[in-house]
Amino acid sequence: MTTLTFFLQASSDITSTLIIWALIFGVIFFFFIRPQRRKQNEQVRFMEELERGMEVVTASGIVGKVNKIEGEFITLQVDTKTFIKFTKNAISKEMTDAIRKNSDEKSNKS
Repeated sequence: MTTLTFFLQASSDITSTLIIWALIFGVIFFFFIRPQRRKQNEQVRFMEELERGMEVVTASGIVGKVNKIEGEFITLQVDTKTFIKFTKNAISKEMTDAIRKNSDEKSNKS
């Protein structure tokens, strides 16, 4: 009888351990993996929707208008006669949205 109770106790310990690990994985998935995946999908969608004339910001903070899109490369016009060529991956959605938000707020205050 003691062997049976030991086995049942060990079985319940394993079950509770598995439940705890499943909960830990669930928390990690919903709070870390899922939001990161969503953010990555939004960035990809943003890069696909880039078009000539849009004002964007690069990851290094350079602000310019899209002048030309050639496959994976984008040429930004940063001044009247100054053009810089970047890869599409260098364009930052968050920074571009922040610039747009700030310019909208400034135009609403005027």
